[in-house]
Amino acid sequence: MRGEEASAVTFGGSVIRYAIRRSGRRRTVAVAVDARGEVVLSAPADTAVSRLDGVVRAKGAWILEKVRGRRGTARALPAREMRSGETFLYLGRQVRLRVEAVGATEEARGKALGAGKARTALRAGHLVVEVDEALEGAARAEGVRKALVRWYRARARARLKERVARWAAAMGVEAPEVLIREQRKRWGSCDARGVVRLNWRVIQAPLPLVDYVVVHELVHLTHPEHTREFWAALGRVMPDYEMRREELKRLGAVLVW
Repeated sequence: MRGEEASAVTFGGSVIRYAIRRSGRRRTVAVAVDARGEVVLSAPADTAVSRLDGVVRAKGAWILEKVRGRRGTARALPAREMRSGETFLYLGRQVRLRVEAVGATEEARGKALGAGKARTALRAGHLVVEVDEALEGAARAEGVRKALVRWYRARARARLKERVARWAAAMGVEAPEVLIREQRKRWGSCDARGVVRLNWRVIQAPLPLVDYVVVHELVHLTHPEHTREFWAALGRVMPDYEMRREELKRLGAVLVW
């Protein structure tokens, strides 16, 4: 929760810490538990922290149950070491990582590797990352991680914008500006100007779940809050949205690394 407004309450002997997101568009308070088990409250801009503390206490049992479930799932996942053989997801398909050490001065690779930037390509079901052979240990792992993030972000930039345009046309709304961001606590957002921000990590999920995130944010263009009308509008466009939303929640911890 570093860099965010936050608070904490005690409930049944447990301390519940939560982040606060304020918005001038919101009229109600919403509670969410993200894939890592962190609690986030979205609230109107002028909501007193004392009121938010009260909301957390009122939902304390539900929050603790969700936190334990999410953190249990996250702990069960092996830590990423960024080594050959590890598996990642791309649009729901498993791809295996292959790290190749190459000389930084080799022709056609010199500039990128000489600058310390590993190169990534998808080849026959493998994510191949070429790294400078001089990098070892933690430095190599971090180089591989950064290369993977660059690769995923580039794919997300192309595919997510294409999905937004497709669904906007189907829904009869103007395609909004789309920004690809690194967000650890949400899959997407839509601000008061109608700008849609999407988390690059969602490109790892199967396309039906990607589309759920896209449609969810497009519905926010006309329904800023998660009201009854919002969910009804979402259901008209995507009747099985609840199933997709639950599947994304189950998969969430796998997509955050």
